[in-house]
Amino acid sequence: MASSKSNGKQNLTISLDRQTIQKAKVVAARRSTSFSGLLARQIELLVGEEEAYERAECQATALLDQGFHLGGVIRASRDELHER
Repeated sequence: MASSKSNGKQNLTISLDRQTIQKAKVVAARRSTSFSGLLARQIELLVGEEEAYERAECQATALLDQGFHLGGVIRASRDELHER
C-alpha cells in the first residue's frame, strides 16, 4: 500500500455539525463515493474554479492593456476636431 507522501495526499481534520455530516454521508452514498471522496472532489472543484477565474482575469487584463482596434479611420487631425 502506498504511503500518503508518495501519492501527494495529506490528511486533513475538519469540524462540522452532526446534521451536516449525516446529510453529506447521504449525498456521498447517492454518488457512490465516500464522505472523504465527496469533500475532496468539492474542494478540488472549488480550487479549479478559482484558478480558472484568475486565468480569465489575467487574459482580460492583457486584452485591455493591448487595446482594441475597431476598424475605424480617423480622417481629421486633433487640431481640426478641436478648433472653434
